Amino acid sequence: MDQRTPADLTHDVVGAARAVSLSAAQRARAEDRDDGFPSDDVADLVRLGLLAAPVPAGWGGAGLGEEPGARNLIDVLRLVGSGSLALGRVYEGHVNALQLVARHGDPDQCARLFADARAGHLFGVWNTEPPGGGLLLAEDEAGYRLTGVKTFASGAGFVTRALVTTRAPGGEGTLMLVVPLAPVAGADLSPWQAQGMRASATGTLDFDGLRVPADAVLGGPDGYFRQPDFSAGAWRFTAVQLGGIEAVFDAWRTHLVQLGRGADPHQLARLGEGAIAVEGARQWVVRAAALAADGVLAPERMVAFVNLCRLAVEKAGLDVLRLAQRSVGLQGFLRTHPLERLSRDLATYLRQPGPDRALTAAAAEILATRDRVGDLWGGDAA
Repeated sequence: MDQRTPADLTHDVVGAARAVSLSAAQRARAEDRDDGFPSDDVADLVRLGLLAAPVPAGWGGAGLGEEPGARNLIDVLRLVGSGSLALGRVYEGHVNALQLVARHGDPDQCARLFADARAGHLFGVWNTEPPGGGLLLAEDEAGYRLTGVKTFASGAGFVTRALVTTRAPGGEGTLMLVVPLAPVAGADLSPWQAQGMRASATGTLDFDGLRVPADAVLGGPDGYFRQPDFSAGAWRFTAVQLGGIEAVFDAWRTHLVQLGRGADPHQLARLGEGAIAVEGARQWVVRAAALAADGVLAPERMVAFVNLCRLAVEKAGLDVLRLAQRSVGLQGFLRTHPLERLSRDLATYLRQPGPDRALTAAAAEILATRDRVGDLWGGDAA
């Protein structure tokens, strides 16, 4: 944690995110290694008040995400992601964890955990487990203890407040816990041999023998999977992806300008197509965030829209990657070119779980209704 006094930028969280984005972009190349992590960027998040910003206003934070349509949160996630997708992935997990605390925590838990966020603790949400095993909460005469592991945990070794899912004692559903962790304790990053997102410190955490107090349990059984929050919250990572798409587009455009290729009609046509894809992704993210924040749609309808948003942003990202790489050519595949790392990170982060299931579930919801297509999502766009 950064021990410096956080700046009072709660009135301008977007400005703070813009500053973080610029510095993160400058550091990202050096952090692009298997043991990399944007520690200095996280320190900037602390210093500029962005780790505390998602704490609800009533609990001493900036209430980031409580504003109409979550517009500030969209921009913060987008800007952080444009500077570094690895940082954006970690920050989105932090935001997700604090929103889950706000939704499921009792007053004592909220007071304690939100104070931790304001003090500079990095939160994360880890729910992935190896096949046939995972995290188990057991109860004995001394209280609660954990056995098992979490996999694909981003920020492993750096997150100090981990919100994890675990099987309840006796197998009665799934519980959420917020587990205090020491930096680096129990983290194994060796399985993360990914093409991109190398600096996200995604690894395996072994919780065997770790004891937790009873007040670590957040909410009731299966609260983590409660709809529409579980699926509709996916709009947040699409906002981070949007930032990554914008970074690729900007690197591509800069290349054309620097090499004086802007007069080529084929290059102009590709750039125009890319701009359409970027703006289309933006509109999907803005609408999905507004629908999730407003809560006016039926849960299944809201989930359907966010699922479509996921696929629309993924398609936009893949289109921009294809067009940019076609325009820049071989230079864009050299490690000395900015597009090379940006492309690897974006291509990796676009790989989110269950895309086919998200698409077909949304289509099934549309097929089951008699509403006109123009009325499916509540009429006029937000």
